[in-house]
Amino acid sequence: MSKKKLTMVVCLVLLLGLLASCSHKSINLNPKQPITVKLWHNYNGQMQDSMDELIDEFNITIGRERGIIISVTSVAAMEDQEERLAMITAGIPGAEGMPDIVTAHPRTAARLAGEDLIVSLDDALFSSEELEAYVPQFLEEGRLSDGKLYVFPIAKSSEILFVNQTLFDHFSAATGVTLKSLSTFEGIAKAATKYYEWTDSLTPDISNDGKTFFMADSWGNISLVAMTQLGETFVSSGKLRTDLPQYERIWQSLVSPACSGAYAVNEGYSADFSLTGDIVCSLCSTAEIIYFGDTITYPDNTGEEVEYTILPYPSFQGAKKIALQRGAGMVIAKSEPKKEYAAALFLKWLSSTEQNMRFVASTGYLPVTIEAFNSIKALDQEVENPNIRKLREVLQEMETEYTFITAPNYEGYDEIFTEYEREFKAAMREGRQRVLSGESVQDVSSSLLDDLRE
Repeated sequence: MSKKKLTMVVCLVLLLGLLASCSHKSINLNPKQPITVKLWHNYNGQMQDSMDELIDEFNITIGRERGIIISVTSVAAMEDQEERLAMITAGIPGAEGMPDIVTAHPRTAARLAGEDLIVSLDDALFSSEELEAYVPQFLEEGRLSDGKLYVFPIAKSSEILFVNQTLFDHFSAATGVTLKSLSTFEGIAKAATKYYEWTDSLTPDISNDGKTFFMADSWGNISLVAMTQLGETFVSSGKLRTDLPQYERIWQSLVSPACSGAYAVNEGYSADFSLTGDIVCSLCSTAEIIYFGDTITYPDNTGEEVEYTILPYPSFQGAKKIALQRGAGMVIAKSEPKKEYAAALFLKWLSSTEQNMRFVASTGYLPVTIEAFNSIKALDQEVENPNIRKLREVLQEMETEYTFITAPNYEGYDEIFTEYEREFKAAMREGRQRVLSGESVQDVSSSLLDDLRE
């Protein structure tokens, strides 16, 4: 090949590469022939109302001007939505068509990306300058094993400790236990055991009727975070490192109180059991703040007005302050360039500071731009719910003092994690029954750990 022809080929290759990288940026939409972008999301309650309002606003402003219509074609619980996405990924006959935008966790996005169903958001759809406006760790969670960004952050949450202060005050007055003790997992275990013993003593003619004190939405999340707090990794090479001494420390702090009856091991969310007075303290997502009201209703249908105290995520004694960063983001389906461009334009608008602040204003979620995140205190003036104002203060404290981690997002982790959570709860329930049958808490807890490790 002559030098002239070689030069022409090289120039053609470079030109094609340049066009490919700039293809989305050079797209012109036609307002007279608008593109409809189908959206699936899992938001409910206040967040669904906020999302509906924002979509309506986008459609009659930017959307009308640019030729984009955002159409919500599904609002479903995340579990249902992920099941439908799994059917699409597997190519099951009768599966629905892939939406143009859908909320998804990174682990779900990994499966979608593996089947080439979603697009990377780097470069062509979002410039590096645009991405610099977002909280870096929120973006990092959306990057998959190839290093590319697939899951775009819209709102993030963490985990936090909710304490029914009214019930706790009764307990504290009788026993001297203080809120300060709830800053560590060891302290929570001691307080919970004391609470069970105290409530059991109130009915001396009835044995073993003490009340539970604490419940976590995810015992697996505690294991993941606590191992990191203690300087180890919970998952390595696809296996859970339950053989480490640090894990035994975690196990004894969680399973022993459950065996003694001090921890509630229930299906469902801890907020539900807080609202009935069945627990005093719950460890759950900040997003659940909207379910904590100002009254509780006891099983006998009597009620009581209550106040809540919100505390940072607990640590193990002497360990680092580390908490979990949570929350699904949005992915864009691979389709025609115009739809991908339109979808990206909507996500940029939705996640911009003004819109994002409005979206999270009355929730326990965090905004995702650096400007909005640093201005989160300004939301307090617009929020009537006192619990949300308390939450903002605690989150600001955690932002200063804590390191945030994310759950692994590699293929297969979800299945490992789900099975671990199931086995962990089963061990706690079995342990409680064995203790009620006369075995000691320590012997039962150690025996159950040996079974788990086999």
